[in-house]
Amino acid sequence: MKIKILYTINKSKTNSRRLCPVRCRITYLKRRKEFSTGIFVNPKNWNSKQQLVEPPEPDEQYINTQLSLIRQKLNQAFLFLQVKGSPFTVYDIYTQYLGETPKDEIGVMEVYRLHSDRIKKLIGIEIKNVTYQKYIESGTHLQDFIKHNFKSNDIHFKKLKSNFIDQYEYFLKVEKKLALSTLNKAIQRFRKVVKYAVAEDYIQKNPFLMYKPKTVKKEVVFLTKEELSTIENHHFELDRLERVKDMFVFCCYTGLGFKEMVGLKKENIYKEFDDRLWIHIYRNKTERTYKIPLLSKAENIMKKYDNENSEFVLPRIHNQPFNAYLKEIAALCAIKKHLTHHIARKTFATTVLLYNDVPMEIVSKLLGHSKIQTTQSHYGHILDENVSEQMRKIEDRIKS
Repeated sequence: MKIKILYTINKSKTNSRRLCPVRCRITYLKRRKEFSTGIFVNPKNWNSKQQLVEPPEPDEQYINTQLSLIRQKLNQAFLFLQVKGSPFTVYDIYTQYLGETPKDEIGVMEVYRLHSDRIKKLIGIEIKNVTYQKYIESGTHLQDFIKHNFKSNDIHFKKLKSNFIDQYEYFLKVEKKLALSTLNKAIQRFRKVVKYAVAEDYIQKNPFLMYKPKTVKKEVVFLTKEELSTIENHHFELDRLERVKDMFVFCCYTGLGFKEMVGLKKENIYKEFDDRLWIHIYRNKTERTYKIPLLSKAENIMKKYDNENSEFVLPRIHNQPFNAYLKEIAALCAIKKHLTHHIARKTFATTVLLYNDVPMEIVSKLLGHSKIQTTQSHYGHILDENVSEQMRKIEDRIKS
């Protein structure tokens, strides 16, 4: 249970002034930690046995005093950890010497901020700024929870128990009144922070081991074949409504998201191997390019708005007025569903594709999903309805 402190000089790192760096090596429980002291000396003046520099070394007294102070601070750090009574390592001694928080005393919010700093450096490389901002937002929720439940700004990570997650979930639900999907995202981000904490040895046991998030079952709202036909065949006297209707119907037959629709350029349309026009589009959400064959109804709308002076396929419009005009369109067509642009994408997946027996893997590809599981989780029950309908037809044939 003793600490050994040894100073060494590294002759291989001699600088232009022919001075060598002095390094300090701590040994405890047969484990070593070596670090630079920031001090440089002439190797000819270094006495390894006495662990000091000798004349004619300039600043001899200052250097030896600094080395003595480092040794003193290391011994103080070692004594402090011994008095605490908890097990510690050579790395904990070094951390205490630096004046940093030992790993077993680091707080939840402290680790969350360390993780957020790592995320921030990945902006533009692996993630977008919006992802980082979501982590900051979730961090605020976590901070509020700790203040609410523990009457403190932070708590030690080592004190985290499995019921912490349940309590946090309850807080987000009752105090923050978050929707289940938003709540799950906040907890998912904290889960990644905990995973980071385990990897960095801030915590030994993962409190998420027994936790299972509650699944969110969202109803998929889409237009039926009859509703889509009603909108398609309705002519609007107002040009703005007619344009928005055409753009909405175009997306019902292509599945484009709003950003992809307004950003669609003529250069994104290619004639492919089958001598048909295909859309080559980059989807921001999944950060990947995918292709969609252009159905005749979508192609007719594209031709209708073909403008030699524009590089874009469709008229330009912002999201807010687009969805506002869709409400007018729904009212004039006696459609009671809350129309938004995203319903066009849902309609493409269901009414246009799945209800016409297009396999799920093809639907996933045409929607630009990165995983088929994403498509199945959203539209799996729609396929079940289609199967049920086919079985009903078979039943009718059998009876007849």
